[in-house]
Amino acid sequence: MLIDRLHSDIKLRRICGWERRQDIPEEWTFSRGFQEFSENRLAERVHQTLIESYYKKELVGHISRDSTAIEAREKVNKQETKPDKPKKRKVGRPKKGEEVVKEPSRLDKQAAGLSLREMIQDLPSTCDVGRKKNSKGVVTQWIGYKLHIDAADGGIPVSCVLTSASVHDSQVAIPLAQITKTRVTNLYDLMDSAYDSPQIHEHSKKLGHIPIIDENPRRNKERKEFIKQESKASKNANYQVAHDRRYYERSTVERVNGRLKDEFGARMVRVRGPKKVMSHLMFGILALTADQLLKFVT
Repeated sequence: MLIDRLHSDIKLRRICGWERRQDIPEEWTFSRGFQEFSENRLAERVHQTLIESYYKKELVGHISRDSTAIEAREKVNKQETKPDKPKKRKVGRPKKGEEVVKEPSRLDKQAAGLSLREMIQDLPSTCDVGRKKNSKGVVTQWIGYKLHIDAADGGIPVSCVLTSASVHDSQVAIPLAQITKTRVTNLYDLMDSAYDSPQIHEHSKKLGHIPIIDENPRRNKERKEFIKQESKASKNANYQVAHDRRYYERSTVERVNGRLKDEFGARMVRVRGPKKVMSHLMFGILALTADQLLKFVT
């Protein structure tokens, strides 16, 4: 489609550096170019520079954090069991004299002080199966990846991380917050109930932010019913606290997810492999960011 457009659109062809139709290279040249862009993380670096230059002297009120499903046209990567990995003990009460050592979770390791590079490397990034409950309570399933986004007020993506589809949102919150910290200065971190974890709360406070995270009662039925009744009573009394009002700003990142899929190519990913998929998505993120910034300028 791009090559056909270049043959018919003189202005686009000249912007890309080709004066005549005969100068347009063949398909494999574009494929090699995209491969090089993916290896060098060109779109990610350009986006980072754009955000840092625009927000150099700006203060961001809210950073909204969420993920979106990315469907891919590739086979599911079957993870092989490592031979040196210890076998899981049987569920139940330990034997007399048996010492049970609990392995720290990924969140515990991140909170313990892993570097950003180590946290990113520890996150799975291959294609697999993801499951997520939508707003209507229906569990959906897809094959591919998951793109985690931090969006600033005004629907501007600040930082992104690509993981396997099966990775839980909470496991990416700390590394994503670390990336965002190096690019902008913000006051509030807005997240849904999937991020309700003590480690995430504490990390947000260490960065000097105020975390506003929707409470997740998990299996506590009494707490779940209490939250439901409290929400209903507040609605009937037309009463709203400041944190609840600020939490509504989290819809910013949901609009970013929607625009990315509807207008900037994230719904139809035709490349394979995490590096190429990330490059494809980041070109869309870069275009979306530029489009939003131009709206503020005009």
